[in-house]
Amino acid sequence: MTKKVGFVGLGIMGKPMAKNLLKAGFEVYVFDINQDAVDSLVETGAKASTVSVMGEVCDCVITMLPAAPHVKSIVLGENGLLNAANEGLVIIDMSSISPVDSIEIANEALKKGVHFIDAPVSGGEPKAIDGTLSIMAGGNEDVFESVRDILQAVGKDIVLVGANGSGVTAKLANQIIVNLNIAAMSEALVLAAKAGIDIEKMYQAIRGGLAGSTVLDAKVPLILDRNFQPGGTMAINMKDISNVMDTAHQLDVPLPLSSHLLEIFHALKADGKIMDDHGGIVQYYEKLANVEVKRV
Repeated sequence: MTKKVGFVGLGIMGKPMAKNLLKAGFEVYVFDINQDAVDSLVETGAKASTVSVMGEVCDCVITMLPAAPHVKSIVLGENGLLNAANEGLVIIDMSSISPVDSIEIANEALKKGVHFIDAPVSGGEPKAIDGTLSIMAGGNEDVFESVRDILQAVGKDIVLVGANGSGVTAKLANQIIVNLNIAAMSEALVLAAKAGIDIEKMYQAIRGGLAGSTVLDAKVPLILDRNFQPGGTMAINMKDISNVMDTAHQLDVPLPLSSHLLEIFHALKADGKIMDDHGGIVQYYEKLANVEVKRV
């Protein structure tokens, strides 16, 4: 029997993920406040739905939303999933929210006999499109195994990290590494640009050594093309680093580099850059040094 999967949130990431579920043969129900996004999925075989209907008819509902208030509204709200959900429904939240919020939602879901898995992703729009996202999950192991086939339709490296809250905690750690990597790379690129060397040749010279990284290969070509179209906006990453700092403070973990990074995001927001790709962090350093990283 074909599994029925609801998908809430058809943005940069959610839309291609829902399409991959359709390609994998699932019966997909979709909802978004953007009707054009819904219509485009319906054209490829999905069924337009409401959150309440999803709770009644679906085996699993995936949420892919900007922040915790949106997830709470969809799951816990007046017309949310829990109001109509059948016992045994599995909710997979693939948004990036804080562990505190995720555990709260999981506990409320459990009261209604609904299972909740936090399963944020990494890889950005390109990997959402080709279905190779990295997925870090938190929740009950048996429940996780029951939806593994659904996760495999949208991701490649899929790991159950631990209990509820573990997946989003792993994502916070991921976001520290990714965004600080971009910031470090940006400092290096701006230094090289100010020195007047060929950035593309420098990139080729260092990418095979210890400085090489997935971030370097993904972002340097885009920066050289001055392409800051978002695969993951700075707004989303700023939200994630805000969650990082909130969680760190609750745990008494000082994160001096992450705290500085958050201020860099605030500076870029004030400069009107917040909807650029997070590779646009380089623009902060360019402004300080009065130089632009570009091809010679």
